[in-house]
Amino acid sequence: MTRALGGQAGTTERVVPARLARSWHLVSALRLDEAHGSLADSIVIDLEDAVPAAQKPGAREAAAGWLATGSAWVRVNDATSGEWRADLAAVCRVACLRGVMLAKVETPEQIEATAAGLPAGTRIVALIESARGLEAAADIARSAGTFRLAFGSGDFRRDTGVGDDPLALAYARSRLVVASAAAGIPGAIDGPTITESPDALTAAARHTRTMGLTGKLTLRGDHAALINDALSPSADEREWAAGLLGSAPSRDARDGSYLPMLARARSIVALASAFGPLAS
Repeated sequence: MTRALGGQAGTTERVVPARLARSWHLVSALRLDEAHGSLADSIVIDLEDAVPAAQKPGAREAAAGWLATGSAWVRVNDATSGEWRADLAAVCRVACLRGVMLAKVETPEQIEATAAGLPAGTRIVALIESARGLEAAADIARSAGTFRLAFGSGDFRRDTGVGDDPLALAYARSRLVVASAAAGIPGAIDGPTITESPDALTAAARHTRTMGLTGKLTLRGDHAALINDALSPSADEREWAAGLLGSAPSRDARDGSYLPMLARARSIVALASAFGPLAS
């Protein structure tokens, strides 16, 4: 399945369902040319941190114009800000909105209020960026309007004083993973990794997957391919899954491990089908 990229007639890419999307490319509404040709599973037009206050009205118009021909998500300002209502009014006018990413969510009521201000059924990704947000993550995940949780790791570190070491952030990531699973919503989306090193990005994305998160934010389109690769089943995993599904269960498999392995193999095959061939 393919779709045309916004503003680029004739260019197509595989559509990865938003519930499985691995790379989420945040693009300032003031620099929408960066969205063209991005390999990210999901493009997110940013009306929040990437736009100075004085330029937000123009950014909303730019986003609406881009969404007249291109499909994307939009990150809107948080529900306590003076920009939130205007952001919602702007995105309500467009036909190609894939969903909204709500910044700095701290209560399920903020999700409910945002959903009420959008067309019925609009999907909302809740960005958890503070200690209060993390403490309410389970309730936020259970809110009817929440589609996925995402980790605003930079603002979370600023709010809590936690360092950027993976061990220091493991608790927060785990809370989002568990909250998502308990609520029955798709896997959580990790925060971005700011680096010039492909090896460092790959290591960070692999850690994301190890922690149980299934997506990752990025500020750069050239990071998307590495993120997609790291968050996809590896060649070895695909081979193992195909082998297991192609063989009959052992007659003496009585230790209870076969059914969990079977479920994992089926999940790997389903993901491989959704993501397509490996890049390498």
